[in-house]
Parts: sequence; C-alpha cells; structure tokens
Amino acid sequence: MNKKTIILTGGGTAGHVSLNEAIIPALEEEGYSIHYIGSHDGIEKELISKNFPEIPYHGIASGKLRRYFSLKNFTDPFKVLAGIGQAFAIIKKVKPSIVFSKGGFVSVPVVIAAKLSNIPVVIHESDVTPGLANKLAQPFASHIFTVFKETLNYLPKEKATCTGSVVREQLFKGNKMRGLKLCGFETRKPVLLVMGGSLGSVVLNDAIRSNLPEILKDFNVIHLCGKGNVDSALIELNGYKQFEYVTTELPDLISAADFVVSRAGSNSIFEFLALKKPMLLIPLSSAKSRGDQILNATLFKKQGFAEVLEEEQLTKETFMESLQSLIKHKQSILDAMSKAESPKTPKEMVQLILRYEK
Repeated sequence: MNKKTIILTGGGTAGHVSLNEAIIPALEEEGYSIHYIGSHDGIEKELISKNFPEIPYHGIASGKLRRYFSLKNFTDPFKVLAGIGQAFAIIKKVKPSIVFSKGGFVSVPVVIAAKLSNIPVVIHESDVTPGLANKLAQPFASHIFTVFKETLNYLPKEKATCTGSVVREQLFKGNKMRGLKLCGFETRKPVLLVMGGSLGSVVLNDAIRSNLPEILKDFNVIHLCGKGNVDSALIELNGYKQFEYVTTELPDLISAADFVVSRAGSNSIFEFLALKKPMLLIPLSSAKSRGDQILNATLFKKQGFAEVLEEEQLTKETFMESLQSLIKHKQSILDAMSKAESPKTPKEMVQLILRYEK
C-alpha cells in the first residue's frame, strides 16, 4: 500500500516554520510521506534541511507582498506567477492528498497551485488578524485554523475554527541544569532570557546592552540576538551569554530562564505561556509592521500573562521600570498562567488537519 503524501509550506520567518516542525514527527507516526515547499534561500530551507534532512525540500520563486510603494511591486507578481507554475509541477509529481500552509509570502503560490490541482488546503493563522499572505490565500482554502478566538471575526464563519495554540513537545523536555551549564553561569542569580525573533531585534539588543551593568547586578542574561548581532566586546562578560540563533538548545535555555523579554510573535509568546515563563513583551511597532504583535501583546496583558512596553515608549529608563514591574508581578502572572487553556499537542493538531484530506 502506497503512503499518503502531505505537502507543508510556510516561510519567511521562523514563526512561519515552527508549527510545521512541530507536526512533522506526528505526521511521520501516521505514516505520511512529507514534502516541504519553501523559497530557495529563506530561513525555512535552513531549518527544514537541518532538522529534517530526510524530508524532500522544494524551492520555488516567491515575490514579497508589500503594503508600501516599491518598484519591486511591479516585478514580484511575475515571481508569484512563476512560483505558482513551479508549485503546480511539484504537486502534479508528488500527488499529495492535502496541503498544509503556515503562511508567509512563499505559501501563496503553493495554496493557489493546490486549488488549481483540486487538492484540499488547510491554513493556520497565528495572529489576531490574518496576515496579508493568508488573506490572499484564504479564498483557496478548504479550512482555516486560528490560535486566537478573536481571529474568527475576520474569517468566513463556515470554514474557520479556533484550535488554540500548538506547542512543540520538545520544549517541555528542557533541562534547567543543562541550560545553565551551556551558558557557563557561575552564580545562581535568576536568569533573564532575551529573544528578538529569528532575525534578531536591534531595538531589544540595544535595550539590553545599554542596561547591562544594572541588569547583571540581579540577573544572569541569556541573549538570543540574531545572526550577525553578537557583540564581540561583551563575549567575556560574566553572567552574559550571547547566541546568534539556537535550535536544539532552545528547550534547555528556556528551562533555565526565570523571566523572558521578547517581541510578541504569536508562536513564541504561547510557548512562554505553556512553559509558565513571566514575560515582558516589546511588540514590533505599527510603524514597522501591520500591528499584529501589538494586538497579540495587548491580549496577553489583558489576560494577565505579561507586562507590555510599547516600542515607541522604550527608553533606557522605561525598560528598567518595566523589568522591575515584571519582577514585582511575577506571582500574579504565574497565577493567571496556571488558569490558561492547555495548548494542543502536535498529534491533536495533525488529526484536525487530516479531517480535510482528499
């Protein structure tokens, strides 16, 4: 009997790949042959090729969908058209019974090609309001799953369901002592984990480093600063450990953390919630984004899961004030987190996806 095949797609940032990474082991347990379609040189290629070398990876052309004027807006539609043709050829060859899309620009040609091939498509939306890629892909989808209940207000009621978050099982297997050893911390101070997303954040990096002397009086600091953002002048600083980007080490580093400072991408903040890590969120400003992180952070603040500092309000002084507020409200945040709904397991998510299989 031939294996059934599923195509996964999504890319541009680690957030558009992490759920796919989470469900791959569950799909393999179900006996599926898995193929991944992404861009030729995006972070999705690096993550899938490194962590799942057994999975065939197909690179296609992908134009960026911009909300602002750029001359590339006149040429990138041709890349999207090329991507649709390339994805169509892959689908014809692979013959999947379903396509699962996590979003990002590269997913749009794949979703359209699947629809043209009469293959059902399931989309997952992590943010409160759908991203531009998922908005464009939505008409071609058989069903759309959301993390936030509020997102259902922006989607067709007949084909949208809120599932809540899905958290990678390996994150629950982190070991605090391994994490501390990895960082070489010599004292038992509380640990502050700083994460600026897969691409790093200049704003967060500057906020931490400008306050390091003060922060290090009370904390050891783990700083995931993004590729190319390690400060060589601070490498030997006691109590401060920098990483450009981590994969297999992440569960141990999160386990070692007592507090987190982060952007407000949906996947990350739900992981911190599931792992009961009090967090200070500094969402990407509306001037630099469509405002999705602000909405994510606002809802988490409202539910008592986090302290929030708007990027426009961020100064050396306000950062320290917000950090002190996080420490002060630690117990109330943990109490609120203990009452939060448990996340879906990857296996449960896979079963929901496969309901729409051809």
